[in-house]
Order: sequence, then C-alpha cells, then structure tokens
Amino acid sequence: MSTNQPAPATRSSGGDHPDARQLRTILITVSLALMAVIASVTGLNVAQTHMAVEFSASQSTVLWIINIYTLALAALLLPLGALGDRLGRKPMLVAGLGIFGVATVAAALAPTASVMLAARTVSGIGAAMIMPVTLAVITSTFPPEQRGKAIGVWTGVAGGGGILGMFLAALLVDVADWRWLFALPVVLILVALVMTLKSVPDSRETSAHRFDTVGALVSMIAVSGLIFVLQEGPERGWTAPVTLVSSTVGLVAAIGFVAWEAHRHDAGLLDVRLFRGRGLSAGSVTLLVVFGVQAGIGVLLFPFFQAVLGWSGLLSTVAMMPMALAMMTASGLAPKLAAGIGARSTMVVGIALAGVGMAFMALFVSVSGGYLSVLPGLLAMGVGMGLSMTPSTEAITASLPREKQGVASALNDVTREFGTALGVALLGALVSTGYRSAIDGRLHGIPDEAADTAREGVANAVEAAGGTGPHAQDLLQAAHQSFVDGWQQAMWAGAAIMGALLILIALRGPANTPSAAADASDPAEAVSAG
Repeated sequence: MSTNQPAPATRSSGGDHPDARQLRTILITVSLALMAVIASVTGLNVAQTHMAVEFSASQSTVLWIINIYTLALAALLLPLGALGDRLGRKPMLVAGLGIFGVATVAAALAPTASVMLAARTVSGIGAAMIMPVTLAVITSTFPPEQRGKAIGVWTGVAGGGGILGMFLAALLVDVADWRWLFALPVVLILVALVMTLKSVPDSRETSAHRFDTVGALVSMIAVSGLIFVLQEGPERGWTAPVTLVSSTVGLVAAIGFVAWEAHRHDAGLLDVRLFRGRGLSAGSVTLLVVFGVQAGIGVLLFPFFQAVLGWSGLLSTVAMMPMALAMMTASGLAPKLAAGIGARSTMVVGIALAGVGMAFMALFVSVSGGYLSVLPGLLAMGVGMGLSMTPSTEAITASLPREKQGVASALNDVTREFGTALGVALLGALVSTGYRSAIDGRLHGIPDEAADTAREGVANAVEAAGGTGPHAQDLLQAAHQSFVDGWQQAMWAGAAIMGALLILIALRGPANTPSAAADASDPAEAVSAG
C-alpha cells in the first residue's frame, strides 16, 4: 500500500475552475503541441533516401538521424516530467516549445549530417519537455467528469498523429522539397506557443523533498541503454559487443532504479510500490503491447505497400489513414463506453478487437488481394487500439496524485516509447526470419548473385529482379509470396500476444466501475482499486 500523500499544489495562473471555452482552448493547445512532437517522430522516415543523397551519408547515419530524436526523448521523459511538476507546467511547456521550435528550424536548414544529428538531439530534448506536460495539464486542469473525454482526445492524437504526420510529410516531400517536411511541426509549435502563453494555466508541486537527482540520472541511463538496444540490435546484431554492453548497462541501471526508488518511497522520482495497484500495472502493460503492435504493423505495412504492391511512399501513407482515423475516433468514444460498462471491460473489448484485426491480416493477406486483403484488419485494429488506449492512459494518470501528474504522464510516454521500439524489433525480426525461410525454396533457377541479394529482403529482391532478364517475374513472385509468409507469421504472433494481454486484463485489469479512473485521485485508492 502506498503511503504517498498528495502535497498541496498551487496554481499561479489561469484560475482554479476554467470555464468550458477555456478548457476547449487548453485542449486544442496541448493537442497541437503533442501533434508536433509525434509528427517529428515519424516524419523523417519518408525522407531517408533524400538525406542519404544530400548529406552523402550512410544508411547507418541516416537511421541515427531518425533514432537520436526518439532516444533523447525517451531518456529524458521521467526527469523532465518531474521537473515540470516542481518548476511549473506552463513554464516547462513554454521552454520546451521554444527549444523544440528553434531546433526544428536548425534541422530544416542543416548543411551537414553532423548538424542535423545535433539539431535532432536538441529537438528530442525539447520534445521531452513538451510531451509529459501536455497530458499533465489536462489531468490537473479538467474536472473529473470531463477529464476522460479530454484524455481520449489526447490519446487519439498520440496514437494516430504519427500516421497523419507521416502522410503530411510524404505529401510535402512529393510536391516540394524534403526539407519542407519540417514546416508542419514549426507551424504547430508557433501556434501552440502563442496559445500556451495566452490560455494555459500554471500548476506546480509544493514538495517537502529535494529533487531525486540520483533517480533521474539512473533512469536516463536505463532508458537510453535499453532503447538503444532495441533500435540498434536488428542492424548491428543482437550478439554484437556494443549491443551486449548496452543491454547490460540498461538492465543493471533499470534494476538499480527500482531498488533506489523503493528505498526513497515518497521522496523518489517514482514510487514503484504503486505498480502493485491494478490500474498502473495493467495500464502500463496494455500501452506497452498496443503501441508495440501498432509500431510493428506500421513498419511492416510500408514494404508490403511499396515492394509488394508497387505503391509510392505518398500512396502508402494514404493507405494507413483508415487505421489512424479509426483509432482517433475510437479514442474519443472510449470514455463514453467506459462510463457505461467500466474501464476494464472497455479495455477488454478494445484488446479483443485489436487481436481479431491481427488475425484477419494473417488469414486474408495475399498478393493478389492487395490492399483490400488487409483493410478489414487495419480497421479492426484501429478501433481496438483506440478503445484500449484511453482507459489505459486514465488508469496510469489516476494512480499518481494530482501534483505528480508530470511524472504520471512521463511514465505513460516512456511506456509508449518502449512499446514502439520493442514492437518494431520483434515483429520486424519475425517477418525477416519468415521471409528468409520461405524464399530459400523458391529461388531455384535464379542466378546466384540475384538470389543472394533477394535473401536480404523483399525490397532488395525487387531491385535485383530488373537485372535477371527472363527470371525477373519468377523472382518477384517468390519475393512477394515469401514476404506474405513472413507477414502471416508475425501477425499470428501478434494475435497470440494480444490474446495473452486479453486474459491478463480480464483477470487483473483496473476497477470495472464507470469513471473509476477519472475519480481516483488518491494513490492509495488507486493501489487498492480492483
């Protein structure tokens, strides 16, 4: 049982009870800021080739330009979320928006890969200042009866914003220059900054304890080490020295963080005893799995659309939009459903739908069926993820006291980042393994050099097919079908994971009472709920 007692929090601006119009403005403001952060995670994926050519950079350097942003963001979420609680959420948001905006402009104008890497690192720092505060502002400002709806909007932006951002980035790359993809986050940041200064109230924690500097540093080492492993393991190899060292450092630091925080209790960065409660543990596990599956599916869909169906990058992002729109719509509807049947039942329904969606994509995917063979699964997954993410987020934020909402939001965000990295690594590895296993028996008669290239991946096979003369069609058919085989293997694995999560949440999910998450503001109550 937690002994955390909420310390008094003081508001420096904005009033204690904003009216409906002010609340709507606050929600729009934090959603715009969050959208800028999320869009910057995925936007550069569509410009990899352009960066490689303009900077004369290797694929490894290009991937680092993309990944360094996520690495800095994830590593700093907990410490900066905690600082936002203490220093004031509005000042932290304003500072983060300023840093993020300047760094994004620098990235757009970067003359070299080194400058781009530095700018993306600073962007990640700014994003880590912004992201936890956006949710903390909602949970500390909105009254309990409206908090669920606001969190539903926030969750929809967090879940579907990446796909929407990738679409807009692909559109800008297609019609203009790749550097214009930075225009979207810059515009969003400028609008959010003006609205923050005008409309967002300030709230901060009054604590009797000093800031947990040791916990903050150890958490940074743990998160950066483990995220690095998940990002670089597939490329460098899971047994490479740098991978093994990073995983060891990350795991040791994670164990040290838990031990330190258990010793610090109320004075720590995060009271780890709260994970005994069903709300925090079930919400965290659900977000870890759901975001992992979403990210993994996103990575697999692009080679299916581009290498198998032969679509452009822009058309491929358009094809992802139905899932994003379904997810965002369901996230907004989830609070109403939870008010009627309870948070746990809503999560169970969502997880079941997401699992059914993955099963659909395993059963019906085919080269000849094309996009329509995966669309029903994408829609089911979008609805299912939207229904499960909102009550999960509520369960996490309700498990920590009001004045610790920056930490609660940061924990929510770190869980999402870990899930994303883990899902990409796991489902990507399953597809690669399945593809290589399936294509070996389909390369008879293909020239040896082309066959060796084809074994590396479906995109490599498509590129090699042009030089095989009469064997081109056979090689393409072999590669396409082999990718589908690997895809099915990954989808069935994902469906099994969702099934295991379904059982866990059905048995150990948060309290199944309407609006339980929104009403539980005492951490002791959150621990004992359910």
